[in-house]
Amino acid sequence: MLMSTRRLPVSVAAGNPVTAEVGAEILRDGGGAADAAVAMSLASCVAETVFTGLGGGGYAIYYDAETESTSCLDFFVAVPGLGGRRSLTPTEISIDFGGQLVQYAVGASTVAVPGVPAGLAALHERWGTKPWRDLVAPAMAHATAGVSFTPVHSKVLKTVAAALLINEGRSIYGYEETVLPGGGRLHHPGLDSALQVLADEGPEAYYTGRIAEAIVAAIGDGGDLSMADLAAYRVQETTPHTVVLGEHEVHARGDDLDDLLGTAAALELTDDPVEQAVRLVRALRAPAKRGDTTSLAVVDAQGNACSLTTSLGLSSGVWLPNLGLHLNSMLGEGELVRGTEIPGERMGSMMSPLVALDENGPALVAGAAGGSRIRSALLQVLVKVLGSGMTAQAAIEAPRLNPVPGRVHVEAGFDEGVLSRLAESDEVVQWSALDTYFGGVAAISRRGPGADPRRGGDVRRLDDSVS
Repeated sequence: MLMSTRRLPVSVAAGNPVTAEVGAEILRDGGGAADAAVAMSLASCVAETVFTGLGGGGYAIYYDAETESTSCLDFFVAVPGLGGRRSLTPTEISIDFGGQLVQYAVGASTVAVPGVPAGLAALHERWGTKPWRDLVAPAMAHATAGVSFTPVHSKVLKTVAAALLINEGRSIYGYEETVLPGGGRLHHPGLDSALQVLADEGPEAYYTGRIAEAIVAAIGDGGDLSMADLAAYRVQETTPHTVVLGEHEVHARGDDLDDLLGTAAALELTDDPVEQAVRLVRALRAPAKRGDTTSLAVVDAQGNACSLTTSLGLSSGVWLPNLGLHLNSMLGEGELVRGTEIPGERMGSMMSPLVALDENGPALVAGAAGGSRIRSALLQVLVKVLGSGMTAQAAIEAPRLNPVPGRVHVEAGFDEGVLSRLAESDEVVQWSALDTYFGGVAAISRRGPGADPRRGGDVRRLDDSVS
């Protein structure tokens, strides 16, 4: 086994203080990285429901310190229709992202086969050490009591209200004539019951049991999702793809829609901020859409590391009665639909949690949320941590850019030299502050953990309290 004094610190990084604290408690109680990641993801399904939930899908990348190996679990959503397909018309909505209207679709016909329950159970079975019930319990407790709704989540909710304030969502996310404000109590009535079933019966209840039946009943005749689709769902374990970035090997899933690894492989590191910005813009071109996603990272006392990203899309507006659980809208996400979807196969995704290694072992574990900005957000943090030696927190807090055809969106804080150089070839759209549009990153480097203020993220470092 490779031994090094340059190990990643025992830490968690997440998109919400509740999620981070749940992970820290699991580590304090002797759990490992997989245990903490499972408990944190379940907590995010309670505390970060504008971004994720049990009705969504995701990916996890895991570094095993004993075997020095890296694995990827694919539990993203699958295309429904194994029980038959119908010609269905979803409900079209428009979302205003900073003055740019983007079209989405919601409704039962946009719901794909969820993977979160199966994926978290697979992560626990593969690398977990604590009892399954112990990992579900913190999320259940928060679901019963409710959690404080963060100001950042309230801001996001205002943007995507057309999707989330549908059906039961109105009573959960609505407040008087507007949306739930920051500091308000986010509570999904019945979600603790859905988690209790998960604790007692495991993920099978969501694929062949009573929760599966509730999902199919909620879809009704409005969508293609059937019991056959749920019963056929399987988590896939794969070997991550690897590219070299400077002196590091970056391990991530072979992303199919937004080539993070290919872009990283083509990117040459430089200490010149102007030249680095130009190189990033040259490498990055993506449509301007927002994805509702959340990401987390965790490292345990044995040196195991996990990064996990999940998403609901915008949410379909389909809720399971008395269970506080809403379903994904992935088939309504235009940037994910390729037009060649086959029932039973995975949908495409831009999520790409990663681990970067050097001769001393893991140097960075990271993941990002934000749809088509996942690649740009992750790459900019990678460059700053691995190339410039920044801490994870400083790299995450640094201003970001995101190129789209003919334009480059930039956050406040770039030097005039960078802006002038970018303006030579593109219209530069300057934002007045850091914004959720530019994605959210959770990362742990050797110099500590980092969480994204754009998403209201939080960290816990436990080196002094975990032996």
